[in-house]
Amino acid sequence: MKILYSDDKTQKQCSNLKEALKLFGGDKRLAISLLTRINALEQAEVLKDIIMTPTFRFHNLKGNWKGFFAIDVKTIKDKWRIILLPLDERENKYNPCNIDEIATSVRIVEIQEVSPHYE
Repeated sequence: MKILYSDDKTQKQCSNLKEALKLFGGDKRLAISLLTRINALEQAEVLKDIIMTPTFRFHNLKGNWKGFFAIDVKTIKDKWRIILLPLDERENKYNPCNIDEIATSVRIVEIQEVSPHYE
């Protein structure tokens, strides 16, 4: 799958061990897990491959994040998640974004941020 990033900071956090360590306050376990998750996203053919991996805990978001989805960086106990947006082949947002209908065709995602939303 092709991965885009919302900004340079997010891209660095997701592709550079030093930046990932900084994000997680030096927690090497979380930093390595983040880079592993990004690798899994890159290796996936379509988004459904990620959805079908239970340990990623793919889920939709609500409120201000409606239309976005998340996967855990490691586990729900660690509170960190990767927020992503499925994009069509023209790199546009799906509208509406019915994940059940598009999961087998999504080959591009944009990572919005990596953040501790479970506090």
